[in-house]
Amino acid sequence: MVETQEDTICFMNLAIEQARLALDSLEVPVGCVIVEDHTVIASGRNRTTETRNATRHAEMEAIDMLLEHWQKDGLSREEVASKFSRCTLYVTCEPCIMCAAALSIIGIKEVYYGCANDKFGGCGSILSLHMNSSEKLTSGVSKKKGFKCTRGVMASEAIDLLRSFYEQGNPNAGRVNTVFTLIQPQSLTESQCKGSKQFDTSCRGAVMKNVTCLRSY
Repeated sequence: MVETQEDTICFMNLAIEQARLALDSLEVPVGCVIVEDHTVIASGRNRTTETRNATRHAEMEAIDMLLEHWQKDGLSREEVASKFSRCTLYVTCEPCIMCAAALSIIGIKEVYYGCANDKFGGCGSILSLHMNSSEKLTSGVSKKKGFKCTRGVMASEAIDLLRSFYEQGNPNAGRVNTVFTLIQPQSLTESQCKGSKQFDTSCRGAVMKNVTCLRSY
């Protein structure tokens, strides 16, 4: 079933709700949902302060929720890969370099996001990891796969939440000035992207070593 614009807004609204939960918990307000066959199968919000783990971004929370669930169901690696290839992510802010690389590795089908992250975005703002496709990174590690990416969905709502957080001051950490941009909805094409060849040097370590992602969380 093809998703309509109304479906896109509906699912992004659910991601916005997750971002509001993060804001209520004094976290940077970013939220997401993962959809398969018109059904939300996972959700996530930023939990870096709560967990004291700088990698616990909304996207990673949702991905890990699914991996844990599918592992309990006894799905094989091939079955998990097949499931992810049918999934769409809706997230309020452009995935950072770490999260975009993870989405590429798991083989997500499509991503919709709200506002751009001009300092650390991995889906067109800094790197264009959604454009990458290559052989295995290292022995036993899945290939990187490109995925369709549409930006600017409910961007103003996403920016309003981020503005609310930073205007009140981040009570949990030293403040880092991060730029979030309001952009019109559009799919990213190769001509609009830059830096995709930097993946192996700039991103592989962040994904494989689980280092802190630079989204100023």
